[in-house]
Amino acid sequence: MRIYNSLSGKKEDFVPHNPGQVNMYVCGPTVYNLLHIGNMRTYVIFDTVRRYLEYKGYTVNMMQNFTDVDDKIINRSIEEGVDPKEVTDKYITEALADYESLNICHAHRYTRVTEEMDEIILMISQLIDAGYAYESGGHVFFDTRKFKDYGKLSKKNVDDLLAGARVQVNELKKSPVDFVLWKPNKEGESCWNSPWGTGRPGWHIECSAVVRKYLKDVDIHGGGTDLIFPHHENEIAQSEALQDKPFAKYWIHNGMLTRGHKKMGKSLGNFSTLREVAEEFSYEVIRFFLLSCQYRMPLEYSVELLESNKRALERIKTCHAMLKASDDLGKSLTSEEQTWLEDAKAFIVDFESRMDDDFNTADAISVIFDFVKFVNIRVNGVEISKTLADGLLQILDIMCGLLGFNFETEQAGDPEIDNLVAQRQEARKNKDWAMADKIRDELTAMGIVLEDTPTGVRWTKK
Repeated sequence: MRIYNSLSGKKEDFVPHNPGQVNMYVCGPTVYNLLHIGNMRTYVIFDTVRRYLEYKGYTVNMMQNFTDVDDKIINRSIEEGVDPKEVTDKYITEALADYESLNICHAHRYTRVTEEMDEIILMISQLIDAGYAYESGGHVFFDTRKFKDYGKLSKKNVDDLLAGARVQVNELKKSPVDFVLWKPNKEGESCWNSPWGTGRPGWHIECSAVVRKYLKDVDIHGGGTDLIFPHHENEIAQSEALQDKPFAKYWIHNGMLTRGHKKMGKSLGNFSTLREVAEEFSYEVIRFFLLSCQYRMPLEYSVELLESNKRALERIKTCHAMLKASDDLGKSLTSEEQTWLEDAKAFIVDFESRMDDDFNTADAISVIFDFVKFVNIRVNGVEISKTLADGLLQILDIMCGLLGFNFETEQAGDPEIDNLVAQRQEARKNKDWAMADKIRDELTAMGIVLEDTPTGVRWTKK
């Protein structure tokens, strides 16, 4: 398996610190609002990475943080007239619900800044003692000049940063590129006692502190490309200043979801929440769309692309339903079917080769479509043995399952819906098209989607 390491700028053989064990940390959201679909690209991608690593036999220990101390949270709490914890509790709950909607596996550990303050204050104190940080006016800053490798992830250097017009001047800092580890609170803000006065931590220190406490050796550190600088660069500096080993072995960054070819984000106002998109498209379609492009590439959001992905996913689901509905006719596996089944196993090998090459889900999906074509050519409209159908279904389930899709769920046994579907089928059989259309409209109003497949009518709820 080879993955692209942002630190080296090239694909590398994947060799974790400990054989068979992968420690993975993914930067989570700041919880002051519902997550938008751009946020979800990161979490869907790293969920897929985790699934594939587990399939390859690794035991994965995955951790993610929730940033629950931030100016945006404070502003939201003021707007709503509630305590900041009420805001963060609400949106952490909503975030976890969104993860479940997209079939994202829960992390083994979620951390909150507010619950790790002792570890954060300890780490800042150690950075001061080691000469990498300094106190100034109730603030504590990291001295970037003291860390000789600063900029190695983002490929920036301190001199270039100093010359950049975007660097803010702050008279409390020794250098404009030094970053804050601790800052005093304003009146009415949440705060904690520290050796430097009451206040709260800067953004970057939380990840370093919790990783040091819970993970020790990090094999994969993940997040969006927008976090490479300054967040991940600063994580490396403050972490490696206190240890004689790399903070993380492999840095994986996903490209941004764009709209109008600009990064989707709340600051630009060009975002749609996951739930807004889900009003028109199923969560399955959204996940499929987010995996349709190689993860390092930007992905442009559009209704047209979602519609295209919806149709593509339906092709796979139709093939799955056809194999699933195959009746046991007592037909034995023929020599020709045995050959087909052996040939079909090659698709698993091809799928793995695409995923082994830097988790290329776009190419892996293309393998699934090749498999669907293979099945349709040989099986559609032909009586086959149950053994062949089940064998092909197992192959399709493996590939789809690794991308987070499970089409095994049975239709809910709803007598009312089943009865209406049966009535419609009878009307069609009698060529009573007006009645058939009326029943379809009634089902549509109930949120039921009908699909005519080669094996009969399949219904699903929106």
